[in-house]
Amino acid sequence: MSDSTRRQNILVTGGAGYIGIHTVVALARAGFVPHVLDNFSNSSRSNLVRAQEIIGSVIPVHEVDVRSQKQLQAVLSSTNFDAVVHLAGLKVISDSQARPTEYFDVNVSGSISLLRAMELHHVKRFVFSSSASVYGTENTMPVAETGVLSPQHPYGQTKCVVEQLLASLAHADRTWAIAALRYFNPVGAHESALIGETTQSRPTNLMPAVVRAALRSGEPVEIFGNDFPTPDGSGVRDFIHVMDLAEGHVAALRYLCRPGVEPYSVVNLGTGRGTSVLQLLGVMGEVAGHPIAHVIRDRRSGDVAESYADVTLAEALLEWRATRTVDDMCESALRWGKRSAQALDG
Repeated sequence: MSDSTRRQNILVTGGAGYIGIHTVVALARAGFVPHVLDNFSNSSRSNLVRAQEIIGSVIPVHEVDVRSQKQLQAVLSSTNFDAVVHLAGLKVISDSQARPTEYFDVNVSGSISLLRAMELHHVKRFVFSSSASVYGTENTMPVAETGVLSPQHPYGQTKCVVEQLLASLAHADRTWAIAALRYFNPVGAHESALIGETTQSRPTNLMPAVVRAALRSGEPVEIFGNDFPTPDGSGVRDFIHVMDLAEGHVAALRYLCRPGVEPYSVVNLGTGRGTSVLQLLGVMGEVAGHPIAHVIRDRRSGDVAESYADVTLAEALLEWRATRTVDDMCESALRWGKRSAQALDG
């Protein structure tokens, strides 16, 4: 098969995680060949088994830590990769405040290690998993990519540092084609209910806690603050269905494959609409058929009242927009939660 007709090989770091596994499925369905690189510190091999069931083919897997230059070199030598989607990293805000050194080591040093390996193997298309947490508290909504960057915790700071590195790299070497995607709040699950967000014994993310409460198998959902200057007092966020987010990576890769693209682009991935935490609970209550138990806690340090995206650039540059609704997010998350609970019971 000639280079012009073969299917493109895409290395997805952190590909067995929540966002990673959905992105792998979206890439496969779009005609790419995804390869997963993961150290499985925060992910499960069972995700790969279920993803293979969805796409009907085997997913090549490399058990590697992105900080290991030697292992990365071996992986990049093994296959003619066309691009890398970099999702590997630590992401729990409260953990980052307690363990900032570890977060900078994994998120920043890991990115540097990966970029060095890519340079040596002349792989220069790169999609980076960034975060809306780089914006901080100083912007009006919806926030555009030109907004003030002021991350309020070490996790957001690591994303900001890597973005600065990518901008410098692209300025120094214009043969790179890099897209940094600033995620807002991914929730939901694949429509098959075969993959979704793993529910821990005490979830740190909002939606797994909401699902557990909807299934009446967990504690009431903790709402941090009901005195924000928002219509119902709870924080407003831009919740985006994880499959819309996954398809955003496909759109970014297709964009980077076009001739003459800028060496570095930053793009918001969100819906452009704000939904309050209490509104999300209300929708889940309608889906589940009963109110979702919750308790009000004090605000957390660094939490902003509102955060939702200006998605103008994503629509213009990537020709992508989110299409799934909050109802879709809640319905898919609950189906996944029920299937997961049944698997544990069985």
